[in-house]
Amino acid sequence: MPLAVIRNDITKMSVDAIVNAANTSLLAGGGVCGAIFSAAGADKLQRACDSLAPIETGDAVVTKGFALPAKYIIHTAGPVYLDGKHNEEALLRACYKNSLDLARKQKCESIAFPLISSGIYGYPKAEALEVATSEISDWLKQGDMDVSLVVFDKTAFVISTGLLGEVRAFIDENYVDERNLRFSRGRTPPAPGGESIVADAAARSIGMFEREGPLTPDAAAPMPETAEKSKRVEAGLAQKRKLPPAPPAAQLAPTVFRKPETVGDAMVKLNEPFSATLMRLIDAKGKTDVEVYKRANLDRKLFSKIRSGKGYMPSKKTAIALSVALELSLSETRDLLERAGFALSRSVVFDVIIEFFITRKKYDVYEINNVLFEYDQPLLGG
Repeated sequence: MPLAVIRNDITKMSVDAIVNAANTSLLAGGGVCGAIFSAAGADKLQRACDSLAPIETGDAVVTKGFALPAKYIIHTAGPVYLDGKHNEEALLRACYKNSLDLARKQKCESIAFPLISSGIYGYPKAEALEVATSEISDWLKQGDMDVSLVVFDKTAFVISTGLLGEVRAFIDENYVDERNLRFSRGRTPPAPGGESIVADAAARSIGMFEREGPLTPDAAAPMPETAEKSKRVEAGLAQKRKLPPAPPAAQLAPTVFRKPETVGDAMVKLNEPFSATLMRLIDAKGKTDVEVYKRANLDRKLFSKIRSGKGYMPSKKTAIALSVALELSLSETRDLLERAGFALSRSVVFDVIIEFFITRKKYDVYEINNVLFEYDQPLLGG
């Protein structure tokens, strides 16, 4: 995944380079900086840094990783936050851009950042996160690299309270607990809320997002027991409602397809494979392949596999990422997901969050991922 937000110890990341939120003197400090020096071997790293010091705020220099799993350490000096009116944002953006440029110069394919300046330098965490994701995503539009934004725990990761409040309200209004629904005999259950609901839903969702690869005959098939139950339920509903029998196939009007000219037309071929529909939508939206896979936070190689149409099917989170990149409506997103064997459900927190962003036409995959991370959900992309 080109950009992922993860909880981890940055000193244990197996990437080509990690970034040290350094001071301009490149001296061992506290926080992340002190942890990196300690894990790398403080004496050796300090000698290497002494030959490069001092640096300006926003600049970046590189040393070996020494005892770290990472091959390189890129040291960048973040700004001390005063009031936001002393060029702090531009300097913080320079930290990310210069670090990424230097990593590319070192032929790195992967890099891990801390949330620069958000500790003792006082940069407001929500603003620091917005700058980080914005600058990294802008860089990734022109370059290819796997980037991790590493936070040790959620106390170092704060999203706009306004956005989180909107998301929580939407979940409270739209989330349906299947267990309550099962016992309510059709009555709408009370709106759930709180972390226990999210944690419970997340636990019940484990494994449902990860299928990605060649489609086997049974990959999208329901479990026999589930299929049998579904048949019994449908039969019971039909009998209760006294539904008339379906007309014979011969009486049905033939389906006529025409050459698609619009996005709506692009969705009409019910039996069209996922890859064919995806390519048709890209053309209908007037976008390029590169633009789509970068906006979807996808690796170019993964997109090529999906594009090939040789039976390779995306995972649910990847299919949704492509829908977001194409700025599809909710109905168009549901249609595209069906072609990969998936659906959106009001009883899955991940799906409700996705519905929130799509119905509000918020198509920034990085903003969506920040909220998904807050709710301990899988991130979009691949």
